[in-house]
Amino acid sequence: MAREIIVGYDGSQCSKAALEAAAEAAAAFGDKLVLVFGYEPYRMGGEIQDHRAALEEKGEQVTHEGVEKAKAAGVEAEAMLVGRGAAEALVEAADTRDARMIMIGTYGDSPLKGAILGSTPHKLLQVSTIPVVVVPAR
Repeated sequence: MAREIIVGYDGSQCSKAALEAAAEAAAAFGDKLVLVFGYEPYRMGGEIQDHRAALEEKGEQVTHEGVEKAKAAGVEAEAMLVGRGAAEALVEAADTRDARMIMIGTYGDSPLKGAILGSTPHKLLQVSTIPVVVVPAR
């Protein structure tokens, strides 16, 4: 049965590696990709709306490019912008879409650094109720 694979996508090299791996998995399972751009605007200061609009514009731009790459690889894909921190956005998307898995890229920081600084892959591994695949940047 076709399902969806959630991909954390922000246009970075590690998210491009995750997209490539996710496209391969989606093709193998016959699944659809949902590229999720999580963003959390800075909550201090008087220019919050401008900041939110800039983040949304950036998210729409990079996810559009990612969706086009997935489609060029022969995989059905769509974008989803979620106004939350990256890990929370990915879990929320996975929960609401009954996803098969979450795929996210990483630059290969040490587990200790991830635990101390709170990397998105580390957070996902702690809170996700579905499999999380962490793909290293090439």
